[in-house]
Formats: sequence, structure tokens, C-alpha cells
Amino acid sequence: MNIAVAGGTGIVGRHVVRIARERGHQVKSLSRHEGVDLVTGKGLAAALQGVETVIDVVGLNSMHTKKSTDFFMATTENLHREGKAAGVKHHVVLSIVGADKAPTGLYAGKRAQEEEVRGGDIPWTILRSTQFHEFVTQILAHASAGPLVFVPRFKTQPIAAAEVAEALVHAAEVGPQRRLPDLGGPKAERLKDMVGRYLRKNGKKRLVVEITAPEVRWKAMRSGALLPAADAAAGRQTFDEWLDSPES
Repeated sequence: MNIAVAGGTGIVGRHVVRIARERGHQVKSLSRHEGVDLVTGKGLAAALQGVETVIDVVGLNSMHTKKSTDFFMATTENLHREGKAAGVKHHVVLSIVGADKAPTGLYAGKRAQEEEVRGGDIPWTILRSTQFHEFVTQILAHASAGPLVFVPRFKTQPIAAAEVAEALVHAAEVGPQRRLPDLGGPKAERLKDMVGRYLRKNGKKRLVVEITAPEVRWKAMRSGALLPAADAAAGRQTFDEWLDSPES
């Protein structure tokens, strides 16, 4: 199968590219680094020629509602327009567990993306997953101030990015299935505890400070509303196992 991976150099995308190639598929990675701007559409028409399936794992590190929504609408509209012209037969999209329960920030953007995919002309599959183990590194990069790290009061069920990639490649091989069961990690965690263990593992001394707010997204994070349902699919690798792996 000829597969294009939108966001193929990202946390999940690099695993999707690797796994799909290991399974014998022809794979193109779509990113700015590789000459394709998914927001403007530059280079996309040529890149999608001959592609049968698009796996969309493009990401944005922002919790601003308008920025997130504009980004995912633009990238999805461009993938749909150029994909239809190129004869793409299947659009596989990675979304986030709880996209309909915390309708602001990144969650709003992913919800808008889902709606655009559902309303498009290309048969589709949507997989929602929980946060990846690597979420802790993103928090440390963007929420640190000197010796302090500010962490949302957040109950999550982190999953290995490679396991999400496996599920996406499998979905591409099976064909359009619309909404798949949610996918979460094997164990629920507090984000504060995850960050603390990551710091200790790497010999770093910082004070981890939990923060929250009354806004609906923050309420959903701290209440556990963004955890996968009991009948969701579950990954294998725990956060602590990830910490002990070369991936961390």
C-alpha cells in the first residue's frame, strides 16, 4: 500500500513511518522539513500523487483554542482537497480521548478536526488515544521557570507512542472503520507524579507545582473525565517501563 504520513517526523509519526515500512508499505512522510507545508498546502498535491491512504498524526503544541482550531481545520481541509484530487481512498486520523468533554484549547482543535473528517468525501477512520509517555518532556520544556515546574492537576492514562502508531498502521491496513474504540495506556497516573519520577530518573532537582483553574478544560483534567472508558483498548507499556527504556 502507498501511505502518506502527515506529521511523519513527530513523536508518533516517526513510529508510523518505521512500522509501515517494516510491514512492506511504500511510505511518504509529509512535513515542512520534507518540503510539505500542511497549513498552507504548499507541496501537498505533488506529495499525494499515487497515495492510497493518509495517516494524519500532525500535532500542535498549543492550548489556545483559536490557534488550535485554525491549525487543524487548515491541515485537514488541505489534506481532503488534495487527497480527493489525488484519489486517496482512506483518511486515518489520530485524535485525543476526551475531545468532546473539554471543548477548549487543543481539545477544541481536535474536535473540529474530527468533524471535518466526518464531513469530508474521503472514507475515514478516527482513533482517539490518551497522552503519550513523552508528554512529560513537553511539560518540562514549556512549563518550567527556574527551579519550578508548573503541572496541571491532571489524571491521565499514558500510552507508548509506538503502540499508538501500531494501531494506526493496522487501521490503515484494515480499511475505513469510522470511529474506533479509544486507546489508553495500561495504568492511570497523576501527571505530577509522572513528572516527578522523570526528574528523579534523570537526576534533576526541581519543585513540581500542581496548578488548576475553574475553566471546563481544567475541571475535566482533574476530575478524570479525560480518562478512557472501561471498555477502551489498552496498551502494554507502563510509564515506568518507558522510563527504563531507551525511548525516554
